[in-house]
Amino acid sequence: QVQLVVSGGGLVQPGGSLRLSCAASGLTLRSYAMSWYRQAPGKERELVATITSAAGYTNYADSVKGRFTISRDNAKNTMYLQMNKLKPEDTAVYCCRAEWSTLDYWGQGTQVTVSS
Repeated sequence: QVQLVVSGGGLVQPGGSLRLSCAASGLTLRSYAMSWYRQAPGKERELVATITSAAGYTNYADSVKGRFTISRDNAKNTMYLQMNKLKPEDTAVYCCRAEWSTLDYWGQGTQVTVSS
C-alpha cells in the first residue's frame, strides 16, 4: 500500500521558515517525479516545485523561486520543501505528489499559515 505522509506545517511569522516533509512508503521515491502543490482558500491548486526522478532536476514556480528549495533524501525515502522568507501569500494547504508512468499518488495536505 502506497502512502505519502506530509508533515511540518504550522503558523509562522512573515520572513520565517518552515520545512515540510513528504515521507513515502510502498514506493521507491527516487523512481518517481515528485512535486509539491498548494491551494489557498478561493484559489486554484498551484504547482510549487518539482524534482525529477533519477537525476533530481528541480523546477519552481516563479512566486517561490529563490525562497523555497525542494530536495530528496533517498535513504530516508522522503522529500522536503524548505521554505524561507515566507510571505502571507504563501498561506495555503500544501501537499505532495508522486508520479511515474500511469501511477499517480497524492499525500494529504498540511496547513501553512504565514501571519503576524
